[in-house]
Amino acid sequence: MNKITKAILPVAGFGTRFLPATKAQPKEMLPIVDKPAIQYLVEDAVKAGIKEVVFVTGRGKRAIEDHFDYSFELEKTLVEKNKMDLVEKIREIDSLAKFSYVRQPIPLGDGHAINCAGHLVGDEAVLVMFGDTLYNAPISPAQQVIEAYEKYQCPIVGLSEVKPEEVSKFGVIDGVEVEPGIYDIKKFVEKPKQEAAPSNLVAVGIYVITPEIFRILAEMKEGKSGEIRLADAFDIMLNSGQSLYGKKIEGEWLDTGTKFNFIKATLTLGLKDKEIGADLKDYLKGWCDKLEK
Repeated sequence: MNKITKAILPVAGFGTRFLPATKAQPKEMLPIVDKPAIQYLVEDAVKAGIKEVVFVTGRGKRAIEDHFDYSFELEKTLVEKNKMDLVEKIREIDSLAKFSYVRQPIPLGDGHAINCAGHLVGDEAVLVMFGDTLYNAPISPAQQVIEAYEKYQCPIVGLSEVKPEEVSKFGVIDGVEVEPGIYDIKKFVEKPKQEAAPSNLVAVGIYVITPEIFRILAEMKEGKSGEIRLADAFDIMLNSGQSLYGKKIEGEWLDTGTKFNFIKATLTLGLKDKEIGADLKDYLKGWCDKLEK
């Protein structure tokens, strides 16, 4: 069995929920503490054994490419100022993995974005991570889904439980728990109404997909939503009798797709930061005291 060593990160979205901050910069580059959100995902993937990362980008995403590239001018300036601790930090970024970039020319859905990178991954399973999905977890979420794939040898959907009133925002699964945290998925429903949702287990934006999924995506026309969706590809696969499993991710899901959750993620990871964690904790305690008065 070949190890999964490649990851696709679709980052071509417009980030409209964060306007005007995203008018001239990618949402994925907004900082959480002192790193852009996308760097957390790349680091998580690398911890899981990923060696090659393919970004699916669009217009206005050049900053992502620049961030993961070598910066001679910046490094030279830092060396001249003897800021070697910062030199070490930026050197770590471009050496995390081998990076490639492809364009999604037209926003035709998440499945279309993934398939734009299909020619770069070959006939092998690949990790897929969407930019809104951060985790505060003891074990890399990427590693968790990869381990599930290695055991079951079929596509894996990373899952989390949400409140029933939130299911309409996500892809929801109907499945049977075959072992703690592992689900044999029978149905995948994209953004159902609360009363029609088969469960409160939703896809968090971390997957392992197989060559069969790429073949389905390549043959798909626009689905029910007018886009080529990964959820529709899962439906096609399930209807043909093939297996799809879900892995409930252990850890705290930090969905950075909304402003509130982005701030929540910043506070959560800020409290863990060695440089500012203690000061932030004291500051928040003071705020709690003010709110109780």
